[in-house]
Amino acid sequence: MHVIEENEELYYRLALTFVPGIGLKSGKILLEHFGSATKIFNAPLKELKNIEGIGANKAKGFKEITVLDRAEQELEFVLKNNIRVLHYGDPKRLANCSDAPLTLYYKGNANLNAGKVVAIVGTRKNTDYGQKLCEELVESLSHLDDLLIVSGLALGIDAIAHKKSVQLDLANVGVLGHGLDRIYPFTHKQLAAQMTENGGLLTEFPMGTIPDRNNFPMRNRIVAGISDVTVVVESNIAGGALITAYMANGYNRDVVAYPGRVTDSRSAGCNELIRTNIAALITKPDELIEMMGWGGNKKPKSVQKQLFVELTSVEQKIVDLLQSKETVHSDELLNVTNLSSSLLAANLLELEMKGLIKTLPGKLYKMS
Repeated sequence: MHVIEENEELYYRLALTFVPGIGLKSGKILLEHFGSATKIFNAPLKELKNIEGIGANKAKGFKEITVLDRAEQELEFVLKNNIRVLHYGDPKRLANCSDAPLTLYYKGNANLNAGKVVAIVGTRKNTDYGQKLCEELVESLSHLDDLLIVSGLALGIDAIAHKKSVQLDLANVGVLGHGLDRIYPFTHKQLAAQMTENGGLLTEFPMGTIPDRNNFPMRNRIVAGISDVTVVVESNIAGGALITAYMANGYNRDVVAYPGRVTDSRSAGCNELIRTNIAALITKPDELIEMMGWGGNKKPKSVQKQLFVELTSVEQKIVDLLQSKETVHSDELLNVTNLSSSLLAANLLELEMKGLIKTLPGKLYKMS
């Protein structure tokens, strides 16, 4: 009990993730209503069940001794193993993802909010061609400042990206499909230990969670969500790397892929991503660096487009605000423009049709 008293809010934050039926949406509603996880668990059942989306059945879960026991075990585990518990909004890039987890477990020292975050994914059964491309990519990226490499610690391309990053003393993080009390595959145990020295391991799953196959698509959304760009090196047409690519595209993140021979099944996924315009084609790392504007020579796409698009005074005001920030919430746009919600929506739609802006989850907007 002494450990719980010293870490009361963390204890209840962990407990919140073990209550049946409580996900990101309901968890956020509860935290906003009560102000802290401690207050949620100390609230009477009558008050809990009246909260939007909770009801009587879910409310009972907050009083279950098994939920609190599980939270106590997790608390002891994270404290003993120097694991940081990250709450919604950290890493910052995940805040724009509507299906982000309420809690993440992180063991490591890399900055998850680095200025440049690149996910490198691909098949577990890579070819020599894939290995060469992956190693050359990491080598070229290693010269960039404030960089973080992200992958899934799987066999094949993932492992190659992590190993090369470790070799170059480059910060890299593996996102896991299980708890931090194990490493899968077991053969990567030493690699994982090396990664925590300059990088880390990240998961949404508590201790005791086994590497069930259903966990890996969930893992892939974290890989996509915390990254600026996802690079698919090699993948077959039904590979997990494609799931990551589609998720990244759904989050309005950049996706690129290396092409391969049309007769090679391990390049079929990459070729399909390129064919369907989900991924941009790259043949060398410099093309990725140029595309992302990390070489210092990129001209702002929004300024180039604006030269050829006539804007109304209201549209110009919206564009000016969006150019000054990475993302802007619709509430801020309402305050700046003094428009009604319907008129603002109409102007935003017009700008999106002109190819100037993008809509993000959570009522956020950015320049295209």
